[in-house]
Amino acid sequence: MPTGVALRDAREQLFAAAERVLLRDGPNALTSRAVTAEAGCAKGVLHRHFADFDEFLAELVRDRIARLDVQAAALRESAGTGTVDGNLTAALADVFGPLALGILGLVIARDALRARLRATTPTGLPVLAEAAAMIASYLRAERDLGRVVPDADVDTLALTLIGTGHLLFAGREGASPDLAGVRRTVGSVVAGAVREV
Repeated sequence: MPTGVALRDAREQLFAAAERVLLRDGPNALTSRAVTAEAGCAKGVLHRHFADFDEFLAELVRDRIARLDVQAAALRESAGTGTVDGNLTAALADVFGPLALGILGLVIARDALRARLRATTPTGLPVLAEAAAMIASYLRAERDLGRVVPDADVDTLALTLIGTGHLLFAGREGASPDLAGVRRTVGSVVAGAVREV
């Protein structure tokens, strides 16, 4: 590996390298050596920016969770536009993209990583817990607009949608499910709660 070569935005380059390894080779292939080889830098670069590899992985997951904040804002902004089930279908497709599924696999497979993430996600599975909060926030916005019935249990609906979405999208070896089928499933989950106006 090259030494003495300065990396611009080393943290972001290491995250991007980790994401490429994760997408290409899966969670089990994600090692510090694989990440630094993919980034084209010495292994010491990673350890200059992170205390250890588990801290690097925790920051990678937190970075992914921070991206959900951007998605959550966009989803809330969509309240009152399109259809509720259409908006939810698009949100689930975003939440369960290939990279997010790889990150989830990583979180599930590594106990030490989950333990570190407890500081930011004290309950539930990191990424999925934040995704459920995003869906619940959107459903509250739709409820405020009258497109979701006033007595809808938006937290339970959000958990149901995230659990169902994870089952629909995970384990497909690169093939995403048919979005029309996802939309039918979403429609079934929210059927009693949504009233389009």
